[in-house]
Amino acid sequence: MAELIVIGYDDPRVAEQAYDTVHELQRDYVVHLNGLAIVSVDADGATHVDTDSRVVGVSAASGALWGAIFGLLFLFPGVGLLTGAALGGLVGKISKSGVDDRFRRQVESLLKPGSAALVIMASKVTDDKFTVAMRPHGGTVLKTSLRDADERELAEQLAGPL
Repeated sequence: MAELIVIGYDDPRVAEQAYDTVHELQRDYVVHLNGLAIVSVDADGATHVDTDSRVVGVSAASGALWGAIFGLLFLFPGVGLLTGAALGGLVGKISKSGVDDRFRRQVESLLKPGSAALVIMASKVTDDKFTVAMRPHGGTVLKTSLRDADERELAEQLAGPL
C-alpha cells in the first residue's frame, strides 16, 4: 500500500528542513520513497515545485503514478472540467483510491502565498519513527493511502503492464 502524505508549513524554510529529514529517514530505512517534492507558493500566488529526481524512478510505473497524482493535486485545478474517456477514467480511479476532491481541497487549503508543503509518496513508512522524527518541524499533516491493487492498476494505465 502506498501512502500519500502532504505536510503544510507556513514557512518554506521549515519545509526544506523537513525535506532533509525525510531523506535521512530514507537512508535509515524508516521510509521507502516513491516520490518527494516541495511545493511552495510565492507572495504573488505562483506555485513552484521542487522534486527529487533521485527518488522517483524506482520504476517507470511508480514514476508515472507519482506524476499523475502530483498533477491532479497541484497542476490541474480544473480537473473536473477535463474530458476524454481515458483521462476521465484515470481521474475517477485515482479519486476512488483516496485522492478525491475532498483531499485535493484540503491540500489546496494548506497552500497560501508564502507557504509550502512537503509531498511524500511512500511504499513503506514506519509510522512511529517517522512521526517522532517529523514532530520538531510541526506542520499540518494530511494523509491518504492507495491500496496495492489500485496502485498497480493505476500504474499500468499510465505506464503499461508491469
